[in-house]
Amino acid sequence: METIKPTKIGSKKTSVKEKLTAPEMGKLWATYMGNSMSSYILSYFLEHVEDPDIKKLLQHAKGLTEEFQTNVKDIFTKENVPIPYGFTQEDVNLGTPKLFEDEFYVHYLKYAAKAGLSIYSIALPLVYREDVKTFLTYCMKATMELMEQIKAILMDTGFIIKPPIIPAPEKVNIATTHYLGGVIGDVRPLHALEIAHLYDNIENNVTSKALILAFSQVVKSEKIRALFVKGEDLTNKAVERYVEKLHLDNLPAPSFLDHLITTSTFSPFSDKLMLFHKMDMFSMKMRAFGNSVAVNGRHDLALLYGKSMTNISKFVKEAADIMMENGWMETPPEAADRGHLNSN
Repeated sequence: METIKPTKIGSKKTSVKEKLTAPEMGKLWATYMGNSMSSYILSYFLEHVEDPDIKKLLQHAKGLTEEFQTNVKDIFTKENVPIPYGFTQEDVNLGTPKLFEDEFYVHYLKYAAKAGLSIYSIALPLVYREDVKTFLTYCMKATMELMEQIKAILMDTGFIIKPPIIPAPEKVNIATTHYLGGVIGDVRPLHALEIAHLYDNIENNVTSKALILAFSQVVKSEKIRALFVKGEDLTNKAVERYVEKLHLDNLPAPSFLDHLITTSTFSPFSDKLMLFHKMDMFSMKMRAFGNSVAVNGRHDLALLYGKSMTNISKFVKEAADIMMENGWMETPPEAADRGHLNSN
């Protein structure tokens, strides 16, 4: 696949003369950071993968991460925006033993593709410069195509349970006063959108739990290990609560992936990369919970998501504190501090 030249493709105007807007700069920054991290994780996966189909999938995904980074670098260089440090070869040790079974790589790729799609889908309505719009549109399309390849392997290999099937309604339903209930009394069945987001949150969290279990097994810092153990516990409890809601309506749910972690205690990644990754994954969960609440119609589910958001916010805050203590936390480009400038 050819590398995109963002300043040329699809641009009929001299868009390079336009300054980057804050959303454009911010989303490009986020795209670079996420793909910088992913490229080194996928490098390690490729050292140990055995299944030829999964290997091809990993190679394709890694190629996309490198292509996306190159395109962001091109735009930032032309605009004199500093290239983020991101991650380097020092953040991965390819010679360590296998930490994950091949099946986990596919589940991980689905999670990572979801994270990418969430960045690009939010960015596209906010970007106006032609080269940035063309680039992010390509990122969206390429990631959607990757997602279809991931789902095909998951289904072909039987690695995944499809989302629940419910009967088609016999008529249009109109809500009554008890529709928003769920805490006490008569509780209506889950509606289709509630099921969709419960399933999605379970799917995300079982992958997240397996990854943080692996990270807690190999991380060097005891302080970070303690945080990972805490994160694993709250993720486990959240999954159990979400699964219970589906099971009460006799609906299936994704299962845990912990068995796909080996017993290796040798760390393939730096503590910085692992902590950044979990902070980023937990931040993505908050975005997912926000989407879930937006379509939710039961008080019990709203309380459930609210509790999860509170717990995850605390985890992200602790992770950010450790990142800053170690000088690891890069920040997105910021607005001018006019108050500081005026005082000088």
